[in-house]
Amino acid sequence: MVLGLACALFAALAYGSGSVLQGIAAQRAESGSGLDPRLMVRLARSVPYLSGITLDAAAFVASLVALRTLPLFLVQSAVASSVGVTAIIAAVIGVRLRGREVVSLVVLGAGLLLLAMSAQPEQGTPLPLASRWAMLASVVLLAVAGAIVARRGGRSTSPALAVLAGLAFTVVAVAARSLSVPSPLWHALADPGLWAIVAHGALGMLLFATAVQRGPLTAVVAVTFAVETVVPASIGLAFLGDAPRPGYAPIAAVGFVFTIAGALALATHDMTHDVARTILGDGDGSAAA
Repeated sequence: MVLGLACALFAALAYGSGSVLQGIAAQRAESGSGLDPRLMVRLARSVPYLSGITLDAAAFVASLVALRTLPLFLVQSAVASSVGVTAIIAAVIGVRLRGREVVSLVVLGAGLLLLAMSAQPEQGTPLPLASRWAMLASVVLLAVAGAIVARRGGRSTSPALAVLAGLAFTVVAVAARSLSVPSPLWHALADPGLWAIVAHGALGMLLFATAVQRGPLTAVVAVTFAVETVVPASIGLAFLGDAPRPGYAPIAAVGFVFTIAGALALATHDMTHDVARTILGDGDGSAAA
């Protein structure tokens, strides 16, 4: 369990740092019409975006390791807490945090502590082959929905794209939690659950980047994190055998609510741009009081 918790914590640190760099790079990139896969090619020429992707890749591997032994409600909450990492980075580099942001950080930290106390380590329940194929096939539905929404244009499409990104990352988390590790390892290449992780991960990044181009980064992060935390946690509890320690269900519930509330409160505060501008040398990093 110690390794899983360490990996979940590292994932939060890496995601929190990487999302800032990716978000600003996406906003600076030339915007295409509709859901344009060429956006990823344009972003690949951006040093900030590549740095953010590298951090995300490391965080992704760490979260996969954590999901092997820890329930989705804990790991996904840790991922959502990466917005708290952004706030801590802001404070370290001199961005002045408002009182409500400090309170949100405290609530977020308390929630994660309660979740860590209540979680019990165990392997996720493997899903039937038909379910794993269904998860892989769902990438087509999400891609079509994303293309339709993106074609409408305008900033009003951003929340819908953020929801779809969150759903794509939901499939990644559920597939990783339920994935069986075969022996020999290369047999995993025949598992549709593995390819569901790859396909939905790539689609989720494209949807997230497109959503950031259409609306405020903070709002996109808040919506995406809310979906990819609440939905997988519910699926894990209902179908994958996730459960808190005996007698710790109330503590887990309070911890989950605290974590989500703190993460959403921080995500909706416009500090991310101040952090990114300071990191990239575009401003003095001072936040509005």
